[in-house]
Amino acid sequence: MTHKSIFAASRMAVLAAAVTAATLLGACAPLLVGGAMVGTALSMTDRRTSGAQLEDQAIELKAINRVRGAAGGGANVSVTSYNRTVLVTGEVPTQAARAAAEQAVAGIENVRATVNELAVMGSTTLAARSNDAILSSKVKAAFIDAKDLQANAFKVVAERGSIFLMGRVTEREGNRATELARATSGVGKVVKVFEILTEAELAALQAK
Repeated sequence: MTHKSIFAASRMAVLAAAVTAATLLGACAPLLVGGAMVGTALSMTDRRTSGAQLEDQAIELKAINRVRGAAGGGANVSVTSYNRTVLVTGEVPTQAARAAAEQAVAGIENVRATVNELAVMGSTTLAARSNDAILSSKVKAAFIDAKDLQANAFKVVAERGSIFLMGRVTEREGNRATELARATSGVGKVVKVFEILTEAELAALQAK
């Protein structure tokens, strides 16, 4: 098998896994949590401190019950925490539920800021969620392919065809990532939820 064939196969495997995960999550629980287990390799190159990584996981876990109770039935809410800034996406049935979900997240210990991107509308279909999972994987793959980006400096969230980008990045990195995401087939819009670093701050982080 050629190098190109191996690379293509691996990309297809990533997309297939994303679809499977989205299908299982959509069938089992309307509330999705954006965080993942912190692996050793990724943890070492993450631009957050190890303490912040653990806090982000804790915030996402605490949000499960709080948001479910606050938003009520018919809500489909995703919570993604990065360096204690929390992005809330998905769909809720009423404006009151939208406000209640935001308040529930904002009240969690260690949350520094809340970005409420909830839409007041009916929940998306399983097919739409599967498409979002594929879209997120395509954007992540574009970041990996890029030679001028550190792909794991970004957290990518897809919702109804929109891409939300989180991370501690420089303005240069943020603009480049946004450009790549916008160029990805199927992406409707890109929303930046960045914590901007100076080039000097980034150099200091990399030196550590």
